[in-house]
Amino acid sequence: MTRHLRLWMLAALLWLPQAQAADTVGQAEPVKQSGLPVITVAELPAEARDALQTIKQGGPFAYDRDGAAFKNYERILPQQPRGYYREYTVKTPGARNRGARRIVCGPPVECYYTADHYQTFKRIRE
Repeated sequence: MTRHLRLWMLAALLWLPQAQAADTVGQAEPVKQSGLPVITVAELPAEARDALQTIKQGGPFAYDRDGAAFKNYERILPQQPRGYYREYTVKTPGARNRGARRIVCGPPVECYYTADHYQTFKRIRE
């Protein structure tokens, strides 16, 4: 893991309490910052919960592309400077490749889940 990625992950973890406080809205309501639907960690597939835990631990990651910059070409996530978001693979049982499921995070801890390769996102609330 690169030094930059380790520092980014550490900064994200240090801001977790502030990020959680910002997301204390009703469970069915979208997060005000993004306007996207919310999904709790408990509602995520088991593989996504495992991936989220690995992200918080800073790895090790199963795929070379894990931790790569997510460029937000779809413009579904809130606009941020280049390099703000990082993408991580969520294993898909039976898939021969990385599959379509991802978690995309930006600091302070701001993570999103997509099950359809960036077509839709849900903000992950811890």
